[in-house]
Amino acid sequence: MKIPHIKVTPPGPKAKAIVERDRCYTSQSYGRVYPLVVKEARGCVVEDVDGNLFLDFMAGIAVASTGHSHPEVVKAIEEQARKFLHICGSDFYYEPMAELAAKLSEIAPGKGAKRVFFTNSGTETIEAAIKLARYHTKRQHIIAFHGAFHGRSLGSLSLTASRTSHRAHFGPLIPGVHHMPYGFCRRCPYHLTYGSCEIECVRVLEKTLFRHDVAPQEVAALFVEPIQGEGGYVVPPPEYLPMLQDLCRRHGILLVVDEIQSGFGRTGKMFACEHWGIEPDILCAAKGIASGMPLGAMIAREEISTWTRSTHGSTFGGNPVACAAALATIALIEDGLIENAAKVGSYLMEKLNLLKAGHSSIGDVRGLGLMIGVEFARPDEKLTPDAKLRDQVMQKCFEKGLLLLSCGESTLRFCPPLIVTREEVDVAIEIFAAAIKELVN
Repeated sequence: MKIPHIKVTPPGPKAKAIVERDRCYTSQSYGRVYPLVVKEARGCVVEDVDGNLFLDFMAGIAVASTGHSHPEVVKAIEEQARKFLHICGSDFYYEPMAELAAKLSEIAPGKGAKRVFFTNSGTETIEAAIKLARYHTKRQHIIAFHGAFHGRSLGSLSLTASRTSHRAHFGPLIPGVHHMPYGFCRRCPYHLTYGSCEIECVRVLEKTLFRHDVAPQEVAALFVEPIQGEGGYVVPPPEYLPMLQDLCRRHGILLVVDEIQSGFGRTGKMFACEHWGIEPDILCAAKGIASGMPLGAMIAREEISTWTRSTHGSTFGGNPVACAAALATIALIEDGLIENAAKVGSYLMEKLNLLKAGHSSIGDVRGLGLMIGVEFARPDEKLTPDAKLRDQVMQKCFEKGLLLLSCGESTLRFCPPLIVTREEVDVAIEIFAAAIKELVN
């Protein structure tokens, strides 16, 4: 059967009934995007309860790295589930946790030994990194960036600054967090031009922040996404991350790299920071680590892992079933999916840029590997973001059978499973182009 295949305009009658029941009982805090009600999913295909088949180019926010229900991952889950489901990893030992910690220590960028703390999610990983950074350095202050998304629990939310709605009415947040502009050349906060700017977005930390707000000797850590996710799939200039790393090294500040969305092969390397030769003091991972099982990991250099017994813990972090899924996931990623992300991602980028050339409503196409953002903007001198058109295109694609998600002010993200093929890219581009044409012309 040709994919996608829309039998009834979504949401169909079964989907509508479930959506209505959901609205009656679940928290209103959930940010539902469009009425997709899933029955099953395999590979890059999602089936809803009314029998519609969708082509998935969102992968559960870059989580389904090996595709939905990959047979090898399901096999690993089943085998571990038959043995035991839970033994608290904070209190006892089991092989999948020890094996996964060793594997993550091996594949994480940077020389030397590392230590791994397991969590259930990205936000918990950030919380662990905040605590370790403050504990090790005995410093309080933290630097984060405008546009950043590090999670929604209170500590991680204090670092998040992608939308004011994430933070509204939750204050006071944790003290000592300083936000600075991210290296977003297209919308430079200093109104400079790349090539002659001397990377002002890094230089300003010493010129302004360290002169007027906080001494560098009081800063515990700098948290940065190598590619901003919720902030709009923003790729910084090539000098940006190396300059941040150098700044941190000079002042004894820990460099914490948030690879929660960009890690595990998504950008054509195991971790995105490897594109720039970055060796973080702490690396935060989650999402694509276990193909959909709830798992996160904080990977820290051994020499900074100075906290002591029972300083931090987790009942469910490093669950044995999730660890088994992660080991199977990493094996698949290493066995060709990184290369596929690079090759098919390059093909997708080429196709999207060709589409951009014919549509003035597309302001920018940016990304690495299979982490690509398409920004919609009005064709004016201010490059005004067009969130309304972005949302309309996303909805139209859903109705036609293509699943996409938004990010940033007016960007759609293309982050399909790493198993995606060139043929599936062609189908996605055809639907995407048709949606734009219907709405703009």
